[in-house]
Formats: sequence, C-alpha cells, structure tokens
Amino acid sequence: MADDVVKARVALQEERAAALAERVATVLAPLTGEERALDAGCGAGALALALAPLVQEVVGVDSSADLLAAARELAPPNCVFVEGDVTGLPFEYGSFDLVGCARVLHHVRRPELVMSELSRVTRPGGRILVVDQLGAIDPMVAFEQDRFERARDPSHTRLLPDGDLRALFEANDLVVVSNEVVRERRDVERYLDLVGAQGEERERLRHMAPAPTNEIEVGWYVARKVRA
Repeated sequence: MADDVVKARVALQEERAAALAERVATVLAPLTGEERALDAGCGAGALALALAPLVQEVVGVDSSADLLAAARELAPPNCVFVEGDVTGLPFEYGSFDLVGCARVLHHVRRPELVMSELSRVTRPGGRILVVDQLGAIDPMVAFEQDRFERARDPSHTRLLPDGDLRALFEANDLVVVSNEVVRERRDVERYLDLVGAQGEERERLRHMAPAPTNEIEVGWYVARKVRA
C-alpha cells in the first residue's frame, strides 16, 4: 500500500479517535476490564486502540502488512497485531470474550464466512461488535452506492442492508442485543485521499459520488453468542 494512502488513513483515524473511543465505551458498557478482545480486519488499529483502555488485551488482525506496521507504531502495551485473513482467523474456538469488526464486511466477497469466523472465536456468552456502512433497500440506490464505492476502491464488494446483516447474525446463533444507525456526512475530497485518487480519476469519482454531501448510514450492532 502506498505511503501516502497509509498516512491519509492514519491521519483520519487519529482525528476520529476520541469520538470512536467514546462511542465504543458507551455501546459496549459494562465491561469488567478483564476481557480479551479481537479487532478483526483492524487496518491501522482504530477499533483496537479504542478498546485498549477498556479491556485486558486486544489482538488486531489484518491482511495488510503496511497498515499493521502503522498500527504497531500507535499501539499501547496491551495491543498485539498479527497478519491474517478474516475469513480464516488464526485462533482457536472461543479464544475471545469480545470480538469487533469495523467497516470490513463490505470489503469481502463472502461476508458469511467472516461472520462465521467471528462467532467461532468468540466464547459462549461473549459479544460481537459489528460496525459497517449500510446498503440501501432500494436496489437502484444500492447499485449506485456500490458503483461509486467499487470505482473508488476495487476492494469494495457490496454494502449489506440491515436485513442481510441480521440474517448473518441469526445464522450463527448470535442474538442482537443493541443496534443503532448513525448518519455520517463524509467529506468526499478526504474520502478520495484515502485511496490516493489523483487527476482525471479523482475528477471522475467526484462526479460519481451519490450526493453532494455524501451522507451515509452506519450500523452499530452488538450481538451475544448464545450457544456453545
């Protein structure tokens, strides 16, 4: 991954760190401080760093060595980062009390495999936090959303609507215990910086953005694993 792209992602992450930490603490309360947590698809470690003050240990997993290197530079002592695939996590059954997956599912071709792995590595009674941009119910709106996201970032596959996410939870014996949909206004120029778009390509993507304000909906789901 290009250095300028990694720097742009880390800079945006640092700007949002305080707000993310506050929301994570609120959504997951109460925590004992003794939990072992996993950030699956951690990137540069945004969720892991938000979890670190709240739990005993955080393990971050991602397939990008460049982003993991950036995460390690920012990490406190109770954070460990390892290279791995979210569709085949390198951990045994029930290894974690708390598992998080933030803005990852729309980057994988088979999100059902990711949800299955999140469930597998969570202990019975443990919790899973999933955060992701939501897809529209209207198929034409969803098509335009995905067309823009895929043109901006080829790793994008499909934004999942709320109903699809809930079906994935249910299929893995996960009961949603809390859910909130947050509207975010995204700075399109900053968003294009995250993939290093330049010149004519940048101009083309500006015109493809779904709306001038590019407002998106982000779902926050906390689910509990109810079966062994």
